[in-house]
Amino acid sequence: MAVNELWLVRHGESVGNVAATQAELDGLDTIPLEIRDADVPLSDTGREQAAALGEWLDEGHAHIDDYWVSPYVRAQETLRIALGERATPSPPALDERLRDRELGILDLLTRTGVQRLHPEERARRLHLGKFYHRPPGGESWADVALRLRSFLRDRLDGPGEKAMIVAHDAVVMLLLYVLLPLREDELLDFAAENTVLNASVTHLVRRDPGWELVAFSDVTHLQREGADVTVHPGNPDVEPA
Repeated sequence: MAVNELWLVRHGESVGNVAATQAELDGLDTIPLEIRDADVPLSDTGREQAAALGEWLDEGHAHIDDYWVSPYVRAQETLRIALGERATPSPPALDERLRDRELGILDLLTRTGVQRLHPEERARRLHLGKFYHRPPGGESWADVALRLRSFLRDRLDGPGEKAMIVAHDAVVMLLLYVLLPLREDELLDFAAENTVLNASVTHLVRRDPGWELVAFSDVTHLQREGADVTVHPGNPDVEPA
């Protein structure tokens, strides 16, 4: 048996999302957050979004055999709230390969902060491109794709046929890159025009000869349950001028 249907969920809004967006709006160099990235919890809105995801599951939109989740608190909390007391065929499995992209020396910097404090990294990013730029101590998108290929090799052979992954925006984007598959330019064009929204559901089905994208960043369940739809672009990156 092999997995032939996947639901990719970005965690609900986190306090880090809120702090990062406000820091960008305020023109700050750094994001005022003292919690390490792995421990950042959901905001009140994020918890409401996770509960709305649980309502979506209760309505029978997806019978899930396996749940896989990033070890980061915001992803675990999203899944825990969504599942509630629901019995699952097997306990959700944490996998460190589903963690968010690591930014190294750019961690907790806004775009303004990166350009002011590390102009050399902005220049390197412009030269190498977003996909291959690796900040010192951090990861490129290509690095994240490599660990996701390892994850998929281990997990897609079953035992269940339907699985949900709860993780991060970069993970969702790069799973599309690996599974569909996409070229580097196709991925970057798609990412430039689309955002993986908090607590959104992206749905893929495996059909001959490969995977097909059925729905991307769907937030119908949030709108139906009256939960806020929040737009946070995720980790700051060094965008060209």
